[in-house]
Amino acid sequence: MAKSLRSKWKRKMRAEKRKKNAPKELARLKQALSLDKKGEVDMTDMQEIATVVPADKIKKQADVVMGEVEGDDGKMEMDGKRNKKTLLDENGQYPAWMSQRQAKKLKGKRTAKKTQPGKGKKKGIAW
Repeated sequence: MAKSLRSKWKRKMRAEKRKKNAPKELARLKQALSLDKKGEVDMTDMQEIATVVPADKIKKQADVVMGEVEGDDGKMEMDGKRNKKTLLDENGQYPAWMSQRQAKKLKGKRTAKKTQPGKGKKKGIAW
């Protein structure tokens, strides 16, 4: 939908504004990180707020955790008490991600199957 001349012009001007402000933004970011002339971060202020851990330790811990998970067959824990065909759980509830429209459609299919065998009156012309 955004193909009008006005939106193209606005997009162009936003891009030019980004180019113009990029050096200022980078300087502000470096100042916020308090980078020294060497290019290293000064963590003295951060140590008061949070514990600083070297990246090597974190990587080693991640490797250990990944090793433990692999022994678990790599399967995710899913709601196993849900009917795969109707998507209803044991309480008759649909999953949280399902929209009302989808739930209504599935319910219609379910109830249509129940009422189908006893069709009732035949439609047509009665002479």
